[in-house]
Amino acid sequence: MRAFVLSAAAALLAIVADIGHAKTPASSAPYGLTSRTAPKPYLNMPTDAAGKLPALLSQTGVFKDMRNLVVADGLIPYDLVVAFWSDGASKLRWAAVPDDGGRIQFSPTGDWVFPAGSVFVKTFELPVDETHPQVRRRLETRLLVRGANGGVYGVAYKWRPDRSDAELLSSSLTEDIPIKTASGSTRTQTWYYPSRQNCLECHNTHTTGILGVKTRQMNHDFVYPSGVTDNQLRTWNHLGLFATGFAETDIPTFPTLAAADDTTRSVEDRARSYLDANCSQCHRPGGTVANFDARYETPLDKQALVDGPVLIDERIDRSRVIAPNDIWRSIAFMRVNTVGEIRMPPLARETIDEKGVDLLRQWITSLPGRPVVAPPQISPAGGTFGAPVEVSLSDGEPGADIRYTLDGSAPTAADMHYERPIQITGPTVVRARAFKDGFTRSIAAQGVFIVGQ
Repeated sequence: MRAFVLSAAAALLAIVADIGHAKTPASSAPYGLTSRTAPKPYLNMPTDAAGKLPALLSQTGVFKDMRNLVVADGLIPYDLVVAFWSDGASKLRWAAVPDDGGRIQFSPTGDWVFPAGSVFVKTFELPVDETHPQVRRRLETRLLVRGANGGVYGVAYKWRPDRSDAELLSSSLTEDIPIKTASGSTRTQTWYYPSRQNCLECHNTHTTGILGVKTRQMNHDFVYPSGVTDNQLRTWNHLGLFATGFAETDIPTFPTLAAADDTTRSVEDRARSYLDANCSQCHRPGGTVANFDARYETPLDKQALVDGPVLIDERIDRSRVIAPNDIWRSIAFMRVNTVGEIRMPPLARETIDEKGVDLLRQWITSLPGRPVVAPPQISPAGGTFGAPVEVSLSDGEPGADIRYTLDGSAPTAADMHYERPIQITGPTVVRARAFKDGFTRSIAAQGVFIVGQ
């Protein structure tokens, strides 16, 4: 009987223990890193850009195994919710945060401030086989250093083809990278290696210098080398990296950007997150001369994005930063959707982020507004011709009325109505616009024709 009572008591204690464990908050889960070895300040980099820079990446103190990218003790791997578009390259990131010089000044919404001697490492690898995207060429590793004077400086190391090491670049450089297409042919993609001055164009004095490593980018799960999956904020807080820590129960209340493919979040959230990651380093108070604020932390109605005025209208009538339900008058969309001189971001981008463009298109067309007629198509699009040329105009909107001019002026509803192909016999600027009742008129399409010269 006594044995039965003892067994029953033991069982009851076990049940109570299980209940208590079930009620234990998620903080009982393992951390991504339980401890760390603090790296020395600056690793082997100088305290400022004027110092002697290591000629080889192997001399910086970042990696102890170059080919396999095994980092030195103390460097912490991390990832971002929404990465800056880098022409389709994948990125591997690490941070070296020393104990000397203080801790990270944490902010739930704004930029973090890192102690002097912090080093951020980013290695770029470009997929070079469309049928086997895991086949990548290692291109460069960039280092961003928090200097002794409170600023930052950046350097780029270009990898050797055999991955034995990477060499310091003294200036910007472009390289054509061969890419094997799905059909078996080869195309080339231009890669831009930034100069040290280029680094400061984004990591500018209107920011704290460190761009991606902030709460809304780090507030998500990451698979650590140990195999443990943990929220990055939780791991960094556990390691004591912040001057003022926070309760783990606060983490769900902190903002998180929305990944482009995260359909649990609204298209507005995802589009604003994309603009935050790709534009907010310059488009913020005190930054570039443009009017809008791309930071996610700024409420949408304060960003001057939707229906926001533009300083440069690109000769588009009624243009706005984001024109509701009108991609053609949305200057931000236009500049993301080109590799021409007006492209945005303007630096280290040689290709269009098609998924990002599609996301912005979805958001813009979801905004309330009148339907808009697409601009007419001019065929041929323009150019130099040795003989007279026949030009056709068309529009995909059924019932659209196309009006055109041949003197470069902006077409109105009173100008020539398009009925048949136009014969061009000399230098001519063809401009065309489409109209339809109940719709906002199209923007003007243009073709410049040089004939007989």
